[in-house]
Amino acid sequence: MSNKIIPYGRQNIEQDDIDAVVSTLTGDFLTQGPKVKEFEDKFAAYVGSKFAVAVSNATAGLHIAVAALGLKKGERVITSPITFAASANCVRYSGGEVWFADINPNSYLLSFDSTRQLIESKPKGFFKGIIPVDFAGLPVNLEDFHELAKEHGLWVIEDAAHAPGGYFTDSNNLKQNCGNGIYSDLTVFSFHPVKHIACGEGGMVTTNSELLYNSLCSLRSHGIVKENMKENHGGWYYEMQELGYNYRLTDIQSALGITQLAKNNDGLARRNEIADNYKKVFRGKVKFQSLPKNTLNAHHLFVIEVDDRKALYEFLRTKNIFAQIHYIPVHKLPYYKEIGYSGADLSHSEHYYSKCISLPMYPSLTNDEQDYVINCVHEFYS
Repeated sequence: MSNKIIPYGRQNIEQDDIDAVVSTLTGDFLTQGPKVKEFEDKFAAYVGSKFAVAVSNATAGLHIAVAALGLKKGERVITSPITFAASANCVRYSGGEVWFADINPNSYLLSFDSTRQLIESKPKGFFKGIIPVDFAGLPVNLEDFHELAKEHGLWVIEDAAHAPGGYFTDSNNLKQNCGNGIYSDLTVFSFHPVKHIACGEGGMVTTNSELLYNSLCSLRSHGIVKENMKENHGGWYYEMQELGYNYRLTDIQSALGITQLAKNNDGLARRNEIADNYKKVFRGKVKFQSLPKNTLNAHHLFVIEVDDRKALYEFLRTKNIFAQIHYIPVHKLPYYKEIGYSGADLSHSEHYYSKCISLPMYPSLTNDEQDYVINCVHEFYS
């Protein structure tokens, strides 16, 4: 076992995935063909949204999400510091300012109380939006953030890159899938290889707003519009109506996404089985992410908090276990420190970072491999 590398996450590509890609490669379209629309329709149906727009990656999705909502230079948006930098960078792409609220020390999610205090400490209209992150796969209770946003005239983008298939239960005891658009304006997903649905690279933006959907479609493809243009012109005619981007997903990637999506529920079940195994062993010994009642954690990650984190990280690597750290708080990254985002009280985020380490978590992780990981952790501390 010790000769085999065990990463913190990895893709699971099977024969049906390969067959789908080969079939597309031998077809008529490699990009801008029917597989993209098929993937979008199936993904929208899966999460329960009206619309889905496939994009080249989740960062592109976040970028056009804030652009579709009209974020302008100097406008301010709140997000979590415990996330990948893209959750904040998308605001900077539009010239906006990022403000960080602290996390809940038990769920590791953006703290509702910290966010509310930050909003209420400023005049109405000071902030434009909130980007909560479903960190590690645990869904944010967006009902609370939706009500807060509505009270203060803000929009909400759910960063669900870690959480396709996850859900929380609202105050009406209704299951709310990540990305269904009931309590958010837009939701962004990732199809990076270590995520649930691997497309190589790729992402999806979901919404229930036809207006936002049309804007996303335009921004994804150079701001060019072709629909309803042919009647008064020729079949070749198009208009570039705004400055957009080349953020399209290919048919090759979409074909892979379709087969991967069909297996996501099985993957979720296995991820939660692995998480339960970790919890049984580590409960009462180390801290791990809390789980609210009637919530499904999609478990992109399984994070524990430990003392001697760096030493454990290095010890596991000697055993070919490539655990990872998620994440360096965004406000501690040099770019954000240089532009003045280091003054906020984000003590829970900084304490979390000092102790967090992500253990291997992916559906093809075997029971024997997980036992080996657990035994190595025990070996280190004993």
